[in-house]
Amino acid sequence: MQIVDKVLELSGFDELNPVQKKALDNGVLDHSMVIAAPTASGKTLSAEMAALNIIKKGKKVIYIVPLKALANEKYDEFKERYESLGMRIAISIGDLDSSDSWLANYDLIIVTSEKLDSMLRHGVQWLNDVGLVIVDEIHLIDSANRGPTLEVVLTRLRQEINPQILALSATISNHKELAEWLSAKPIRSDYRPTTLYKGIYYENKVNFIPKKDDLEFNNTDLTTLINNVLKKDKQSLVFLSTRRSAEAVAEELSRHTKENLEELSENVLNVLDKPTKQCEKLSRCIKKGIAFHHAGLTSKQRKMIENSFREGKLKVITATPTLSFGLNLPADVVVIRDLKRFSSVKGMDFLPILEIHQMMGRSGRPRYHSEGEAILMPKNDAEAHYAWDSYINGTPEDITSKLGVEPVLRVHVLALIASEVIKTKERLFEFFSKTFYGHQYKDLESLKQRIEKVLVMLEGFNFITTGSSEPFKPASMQIDELKATRIGKRVSELYIDPLTANQLIKNLQIAKEKKLTNFSLLHLLSNTIEMRPLLSIKRKDIEDINEFLNRYERDLIIRAPSEFNFEYDDFLRSIKTAWFFDDWCSESTEDALLDKFGVTPGELRARLDIADWLIYATQELALLSNHMDMIKHIRKTRLRLKYGIKEELLPLVKLRGIGRSRARKLFNSNQKNLNDLRRIPQKKLEDIIGIKTAYKIKEQLGDENKQKTL
Repeated sequence: MQIVDKVLELSGFDELNPVQKKALDNGVLDHSMVIAAPTASGKTLSAEMAALNIIKKGKKVIYIVPLKALANEKYDEFKERYESLGMRIAISIGDLDSSDSWLANYDLIIVTSEKLDSMLRHGVQWLNDVGLVIVDEIHLIDSANRGPTLEVVLTRLRQEINPQILALSATISNHKELAEWLSAKPIRSDYRPTTLYKGIYYENKVNFIPKKDDLEFNNTDLTTLINNVLKKDKQSLVFLSTRRSAEAVAEELSRHTKENLEELSENVLNVLDKPTKQCEKLSRCIKKGIAFHHAGLTSKQRKMIENSFREGKLKVITATPTLSFGLNLPADVVVIRDLKRFSSVKGMDFLPILEIHQMMGRSGRPRYHSEGEAILMPKNDAEAHYAWDSYINGTPEDITSKLGVEPVLRVHVLALIASEVIKTKERLFEFFSKTFYGHQYKDLESLKQRIEKVLVMLEGFNFITTGSSEPFKPASMQIDELKATRIGKRVSELYIDPLTANQLIKNLQIAKEKKLTNFSLLHLLSNTIEMRPLLSIKRKDIEDINEFLNRYERDLIIRAPSEFNFEYDDFLRSIKTAWFFDDWCSESTEDALLDKFGVTPGELRARLDIADWLIYATQELALLSNHMDMIKHIRKTRLRLKYGIKEELLPLVKLRGIGRSRARKLFNSNQKNLNDLRRIPQKKLEDIIGIKTAYKIKEQLGDENKQKTL
């Protein structure tokens, strides 16, 4: 078959493996399918065959992934493989207030579920051109964070365009139930192209299944185990439960290697204008061939680590479990040291089997290895027995819908009404009966009650109306029409929780009575659901926070509750979070923020992204609520947050290539606005910020007398 041969050729394989052959024999080119197979079993290649087939018929393909990092990886991979065939490949993972109409010109569109949800809310004009939807890691529908959005998106797509759906999953127990929901064929396989030896490292020995020679040591110690891997010139991934553990173990392991990766070490160190202590620590570890990897690093640093590991430069990565989802990082050996994780509900509890299997699956990747080893490190007899029974010999848990909770429902109910997909209560209940939640639990009475409660809330916020469009009809003939108000539709498009939107609208009204300051606005943002978890408070912080609060209390729009109120601790956390943003806007360095607030550069960027989105939403809501007097101040605060600058630098950052550091250098050299920069001689400007940047500034300002000294 021509399509199959072409995919194999471009992928570098001679023939289909058992998973791919089974999928092809069962009609993967034309039928919806749930393919449940181990990590590295070649599931994606089956989807690629179906994608090529659909595109040849003139239809589009949507490829849904759970993480932005995975989206970028797939984009690079598909572009390299299929662009030569004329396939137009696009990635869209950013702006959540756009339908991205430009995507109409592309064949294969890679998105996160959140981005696709946002596009559906804005009305995707090219949706009817989609013939295939590929869902990577569909077992994450079980995730309380990401699952409900994916579930609603798939339900909407099936209702609106009914495309072919290919759902790719790790081995799960109830893949048939998932397939039944999607009207898809269930395909399951335990095939793995490389043999995975699963082992338990306990009492100085590693015992494996399938059986192979045991590893014996003088103790049961992680460093001893990894040193044994390093002696064989192999690579390993070490999974730990916390960022702190990942860093500490990387530092310990780096003391035992003889590597000297000077250039990579320098590159990682200098990602920021001024390296933080975390950057310095990472740089020292990387120099010795060891890296830690977690969300506290910048995206550039994480990318460098991932690429260097693939290239074989780095020998060990110590990581938190998030690294186990999707990214193709080839390791000879995976070690899982921590089998438990702290939960606010259960305390210290064992990790789910599916999550452990995901981590194990990182070991022994096709094209890189003929086999892999995944080794668990129980801390006592009880953990050792549990590990054998559950993680080595057990089967993964069923995945279940997480759609039925009120915070999730209010977001998606408003979206469905605002998008005019749903116009009556009857249709709303019918829609939810077609979700995975409805399929699993059948009896929707309790869900209906929660939806009714959400409708009352949304109407109370003035985001929807629930009256009949024909009020003069007899009561028996009335239809409860659901319609979004103008502001309700905008709230849905802005992709924020309706509760957050209502809170912002109410507080903007309160702010009319007093001056809206930079800090009061930052505090509004810090009180939203989207900003959680807020910065934690230690006992030593209380005095400093109260002192800070005394200085800024008159600026606050949200008043402090009583110290005896259970909400008071959350209030203090919101003050600390707003204080952190305020320090950033006052030009505190990344290192200073790490010392003072415990916020890493990676977390800083993540929180700034959330804050930027919230302040943009606040600006839009202020426009709709006719608070025109506040718009200028909100925009000013948004720019200060973006660049991390004091107000005096705002005129300078309007220029491309001028960030907080260069703007401060210019200001301190008495170049305070664009007119000053027009007047300053080229040579003097070069002395302040360098030849290239000086030239670019003069070029932007249209200086006809600039000297081209490049």
